[in-house]
Amino acid sequence: MKKKVFTFLLLSLTAVSFSQVRLPKLISDGMILQRNTKLKIWGWASSGEPVTIFFKGKKYNTTADVQGNWFAMLPEQKAGGPFTLTISASNKIVLNDILIGDVWLCSGQSNMEQAMSGRLKYKYADEIASANNNFIRQFLVPDKYNFNHAETDVETGAWKPATPQNIGEFTAIGYFFAKELYAKYQVPIGIINAALGGSPAEAWISETALLKNFPEYYHEMQKFKDEKTITDIERKQQIESDKWISNVNNADNGIKNNWRNPALDDKDWSSIQVPASLSDKSDNNSITPVYWFRKKILVPASMVKQPAKLELGRIVEADSVFINGTFIGTTSYQYPPRRYEIPSGVLKEGENVIVVRILKKAANGGFVPDKRYELTSVTDTIPLSGEWKFHPGGFTVDPAPATTFVRWKPGGLHNAMIAPLTNFSIKGVLWYQGETNANYPANYRQLMQTLIEDWRRLWQKGNFPFIYVQLPNFLQASSLPQLNSNWAAMRQLQLQTLSVPNTGMAVTIDLGEWNDIHPENKKDAGYRLSLLARKISYGEKKLVASGPLYQSMKVDENKIIISFSNTGSGLVFKNGQPDHFFIAGKDNRYKKANVAIRQNKLVVWSDEVQQPVAVKYAWADNPEGCNLYNKEGLPASPFTTDNWKQ
Repeated sequence: MKKKVFTFLLLSLTAVSFSQVRLPKLISDGMILQRNTKLKIWGWASSGEPVTIFFKGKKYNTTADVQGNWFAMLPEQKAGGPFTLTISASNKIVLNDILIGDVWLCSGQSNMEQAMSGRLKYKYADEIASANNNFIRQFLVPDKYNFNHAETDVETGAWKPATPQNIGEFTAIGYFFAKELYAKYQVPIGIINAALGGSPAEAWISETALLKNFPEYYHEMQKFKDEKTITDIERKQQIESDKWISNVNNADNGIKNNWRNPALDDKDWSSIQVPASLSDKSDNNSITPVYWFRKKILVPASMVKQPAKLELGRIVEADSVFINGTFIGTTSYQYPPRRYEIPSGVLKEGENVIVVRILKKAANGGFVPDKRYELTSVTDTIPLSGEWKFHPGGFTVDPAPATTFVRWKPGGLHNAMIAPLTNFSIKGVLWYQGETNANYPANYRQLMQTLIEDWRRLWQKGNFPFIYVQLPNFLQASSLPQLNSNWAAMRQLQLQTLSVPNTGMAVTIDLGEWNDIHPENKKDAGYRLSLLARKISYGEKKLVASGPLYQSMKVDENKIIISFSNTGSGLVFKNGQPDHFFIAGKDNRYKKANVAIRQNKLVVWSDEVQQPVAVKYAWADNPEGCNLYNKEGLPASPFTTDNWKQ
């Protein structure tokens, strides 16, 4: 009898718990709802349960369907707040501090994901300290993938205002974009941050769209629906990686003989100028994976009793750093700048020894040039570039085993990071992505058209604005056209993506860094995106929101006349004579071109090309110094005039 009563009570409690109305993470305290459009409020309850929503003095009734899903549509709202929203069913939920404004989805890979904290905290220290705007808020979508189904909610997340305590996790580009819009329009700006470093475009496209347009990606997605497949891949990779690292550490003479010891006699070590490259050109594919570096410096008494910072540029790939035998810090991959805080008591007056152990998993590694290498305090700076002592670890191994990044496979990020958002009304999308697809750019235009149309279909809000960043300059600078440049090809494909309705492209060919795939100037990138939003989404039709974009060409005897859109107040060559223009005849041999501005068009010619057929501008990975702008200070997009196809 007692057992039956207990079972009855348990079933009753279970029924009550299932009948509790619940909400997705996006519908929560502090949310910003999209103004001037119908708003969907949704959630889950027990089958057939009545649900009532109270908002701004009005009541909205709905009922959960047989699966327990419910939603209600609120009429269009004007900007304002804060407001309270109450959902009442068998339980009651009260949401406070709700604002009505504009909501922008920020997506893509690491340059969109890059937060105000981390490597940017030094560059934007003043911005972080002064951030205090309750009307700019971010919802950070957790990184996750799912190949089996489109999820209906994210695991975690909360709306957070832009304050010094929260700003660190804001997307930097998204924050500067929002800051510009708020300053202009004084309406709340919400950012939904759904980005993941290294992700290719195909990872963000739905299974339905992949099946229709990219069957090869669709079939690849199917392989990862089996959790065992993923587990086996990850387990095998972890075992192989652990074994490789263990073998390296066990063979490293630097670890065996304590080369981090400041008293070590290194007079027999070789000398090298830092920054330095470490390349292996062995015929048997083996590499020397570990190199140790040592430098003795003189520290004045003024540095000893104050905070100090060690900057070691960028290192390929991993490093461990010691000062006077004390471990200072480590970084496990090549992209972050090496900035280490030095604990109190480590530095001493007089001679100090810095030791760096570099671990490289492939043939090339070392210290990246044109970065800061210095030890600094409030009052002193000690340069660290120049002569160091170095010694290899004393052994060779095969390169590290290759890694399969499951999280980047087709469709997975869409299902877990985009699908749960599509009920939430947005103003538009900001997109910064393409670095990964630059390794295989041929289908990028079709990928982007598919992605844009896919997302617009899922949100069912028409052709909302989709504004994206064109890839900046990167890798070694070139003064000549690189006909096989993947980065130039990607920029052309991104330029062509403007044929999709209601899109905009922020040109950043002058904001990159040759030695860093993550340029730190996120403020100007955010500003240029905001200009495009103002024109496309906010109706400032006369605003010059972009640099010159190639429009058409015509041949005039031995010259080519080029027309542009977005010329603004006129074309100019910034800081000198025109550069990075090349002209070719039918032989496809490009020669450096003469260029003149005539009636807001470009006249391009070369005495070496009598029958020209095409012009290329800034066609290289890094066309450093390309200088065509409009008078509003916005750079022209790189382009080619031929019927280019990847």
